[in-house]
Amino acid sequence: MFNTISSVDPGSRLEGMVLPGDELRYINRHEIHDVLDYKYWAYDRSLTLEFRDAGTIRLRKKEGEDLGLNFETYLMDKPTGCSNRCIFCFIDQLPRGLRKTLYFKDDDARLSFLTGNYITCTNLSERELQRICDLKVSPLNISVHATDPELRAKLIGNPRGKEIMDILRRFAAAGIFMECQIVAVPGWNDGAALQRSLEDLAGLYPHVSSVSIVPVGLTCHREKLTPLSPYTPEQARATIAQVESFAAECFEKCGSHIFYCSDEMYLRAGLPLPEDKYYEDYAQLENGVGMLRLLETEFDLALSLEDEADRKETPRFSIATGKAAEPYLRALLEKAGANGTVYGIPNDFFGHTIEVAGLLTGQDIIRHLRDKDIGERVYIPKTMLRHGEGVFLDDLTPEDVSRELGVPVIPRIISEMAHSATGIDIHPGATIDEEFFIDHGTGVVIGETAVIGKGCRLYQGVTLGALSFPKDGDGVLVKGVPRHPILEDNVTVYAGATILGRITIGSGSIIGGNVWVTKDVPAGTKLVQKLSAQPTEESLMGKA
Repeated sequence: MFNTISSVDPGSRLEGMVLPGDELRYINRHEIHDVLDYKYWAYDRSLTLEFRDAGTIRLRKKEGEDLGLNFETYLMDKPTGCSNRCIFCFIDQLPRGLRKTLYFKDDDARLSFLTGNYITCTNLSERELQRICDLKVSPLNISVHATDPELRAKLIGNPRGKEIMDILRRFAAAGIFMECQIVAVPGWNDGAALQRSLEDLAGLYPHVSSVSIVPVGLTCHREKLTPLSPYTPEQARATIAQVESFAAECFEKCGSHIFYCSDEMYLRAGLPLPEDKYYEDYAQLENGVGMLRLLETEFDLALSLEDEADRKETPRFSIATGKAAEPYLRALLEKAGANGTVYGIPNDFFGHTIEVAGLLTGQDIIRHLRDKDIGERVYIPKTMLRHGEGVFLDDLTPEDVSRELGVPVIPRIISEMAHSATGIDIHPGATIDEEFFIDHGTGVVIGETAVIGKGCRLYQGVTLGALSFPKDGDGVLVKGVPRHPILEDNVTVYAGATILGRITIGSGSIIGGNVWVTKDVPAGTKLVQKLSAQPTEESLMGKA
């Protein structure tokens, strides 16, 4: 059984009452099928729990307080696989011989909510659709690709693809917020088909709160697959012009651009990225939208804070990245006057049409850097490595590459791991009260002046960060002031949420997964969407 308990948190209410190996079956007479059922029904103050071995346990607790139960699988169920045959599916384009987990295609709505995975909604039963609406499972990340029913069915190889607009409207009517993506394929869903998709999705704003347009990725392993062509620079420029024109209309009408082309689309087009303000609150950052612009913005801020007198000569180093970002990163190093070299690595493993850093392999880095002047160390983006495992797609590790090159190979993930064995980065200046708990903690960042009240709970990937330094009347940066958030007592922040600036999250509030917050949140709020776009007090996992 997937709802078998693996451990009980020390100090939790059920410690000593429930033992590992037991099974949780019902909460308040509701059968528990998976993690969504568990989190939803366990939210209330008064609970009647039914276990296989421990029997019936009744308890009262604070609303939203975690029970401290851990289960043998994260979902308390099997992950739901994909039932589509997308003409551009990247997994179908993988060579043989890679680790088995790379060939699994997930299309699980629970992972969309909990970890930000994109889903197509083609395998959702009526019960699952209704449960999403009833439980307010929001936000969701949804792969739309096209809103024309027949075209979408062809693109994803599934007749249920025709249902997408009905599903999106149903979610919107239930108060569900959605971040969507369109994988754009030249000659298929661009041009007039793309225009229809933009117009249809804009009609669901603010519940469809942002949409990314990403160019199709094609490897050299497409034998017996549908013939497709990558974007040419001319096609990329035409798509960008189309999307930016419509986004400008949206901004005029509703105050948000809604639609954003990915960085890769701009790089293929040979066009400069939009300015920082265009991306608003960077809602599609994890989908490669605005990553380079945000990098440059933060880079420029760091340079502005640097004292020339304190600058030290650093040993020569190199940066290995994808071909697409090579000129961009080189320009940043030149701006800083850094003693480094950027090498854009051709992707021999997947083919030279793949130019993003995240799909480079260790063997490609070794092949193309072995005879280069790389200095005393090589830096790589942590996106090259599988999250939580520290291996490239070809199962080589940074240590393997380091041995071959003769210098340290340093991904950002290593510096994070250096802070602690859990990957949690807590500044020693942060103020933290008792009964603080971090669940699945990898990637949590807590800044220097953050204040965390009693009984708060954070999940993986949460950032309690700072905005830029304020300026005085003369335009001089004011340093030494608190710049990180205050979490009052019993605040819960779910996976991937980012809270920035000296703002206050009121006691008992719940901040949903992947939410960006830059304004104060009143006590008792259940926030499922960014305040700057659409403030709500719908429950993250609670009742409407």
